[in-house]
Amino acid sequence: METPAQDITAPAAIYEIAGRRFEIGSPGFADAVADAHASHQRPRCLCLAEGVEMYVARLGEGYIVKRMPDTGSHHAPDCPSYEPPAEFSGLGQVLGSAITEDPATGETTLKLNFPLTKMPGRSIMPPAGGEIDSISSSGARLSLRGLLHYLWDQAELTRWHPGFAGKRTWATVRRHLLQAAEHMLARGDALRARLYVPEPFSIAEREAINARRQVHWQHAVPGKAQHLMLLIGEVKEIVSARYGFKAVVKHMPDQAFAIDEQLYRRLGWRFEPELALWGASDDIHMVMIATFGVGRAGVPAIHELCLMPVTRHWLPVADGFEKLLLDRLVDQNRSFVKGLHYNLRRGDRIASAVLTDCDGSAPMLFIGRANADESLLGPETGAAGEAPIWRWFRSSEPMPPLPLPRAHSPQPAPRQAERASGTALTAAKGDDG
Repeated sequence: METPAQDITAPAAIYEIAGRRFEIGSPGFADAVADAHASHQRPRCLCLAEGVEMYVARLGEGYIVKRMPDTGSHHAPDCPSYEPPAEFSGLGQVLGSAITEDPATGETTLKLNFPLTKMPGRSIMPPAGGEIDSISSSGARLSLRGLLHYLWDQAELTRWHPGFAGKRTWATVRRHLLQAAEHMLARGDALRARLYVPEPFSIAEREAINARRQVHWQHAVPGKAQHLMLLIGEVKEIVSARYGFKAVVKHMPDQAFAIDEQLYRRLGWRFEPELALWGASDDIHMVMIATFGVGRAGVPAIHELCLMPVTRHWLPVADGFEKLLLDRLVDQNRSFVKGLHYNLRRGDRIASAVLTDCDGSAPMLFIGRANADESLLGPETGAAGEAPIWRWFRSSEPMPPLPLPRAHSPQPAPRQAERASGTALTAAKGDDG
């Protein structure tokens, strides 16, 4: 089992297990977690005096201590297990309906609104994020964008701490996404088996990487009803090919993905804001999630796709205003969690970010259009009337000063922040750095 790279400046969670206190990685921690799993005990996270109940799930050759469903906001804001209240992002719409977690098994079941089986016919553009020709946006099933946002959230790629600077590479992003997909089920199958995230490219390892890719892609063999794979990768370019069109993904220089003309023509208007931001900002990466099949000639072809711009630190941004906010937060060495829309429409207001380095409750940061109704940018206070709200009416005023961070951290800086799935992992094998 791979364990995530550890950052010596990241926060350390402390758990109470069978009456004893353990820090992640401390002597006896792995055995205590294994015993808790065998005896169905519930560890308690001690980020607060009263503690917050957790549970233990199996992960590969080790175990993982996980949040109980919908309890992330019950943790202290600077706790590694903290998660903003679901109602301040698109997660609230899909949690418990499109996403259901079973603490008894540690498995999460996902209901999808796009197919993973392809019948003969044309490729289509997915109803990504509720942008559909219907009267309402449903949270009963995850859109393609909703799935990408959920994986990004569970991989903790929406979290930022100053200690992460310079450490969030594609290798880190890939490892965390794959670990987040463990124990997820979609349409009755393990999501991990259907998910392909390209390995970092290496000339020396080219043949071995290609061989592993071909083995993985055997899940997408053609037939009467073709099983589709899921791709998450960074786009290098989407251009005309000798025949039709193609998407070129970074770290896969020798294998492009075919795109039919209908899908290509719809990209320009469906993802115009995302493509404009990508074209105008050299430090923006463009992440693509897509379903694809492999034809009899061995050529992968995309059937549906969705695009998500991210900053140089792999933090998702919806537009240039969010990029300005996140760049300022990073430049000022702030700690925060980025909010995501999931199935919500572009116009639906969510907290763009939640600060986790302030005294008291975590402030919610909202961005709105000039002259927008303040009631559309969150309440005067947050959940339980405690969380302060920061508002920036873009275009009509300069960005207001941000809420101040606490003067002194009440605990050592986090030690295990760059982890997958918002949890504490027992180290069954050595760290891969």
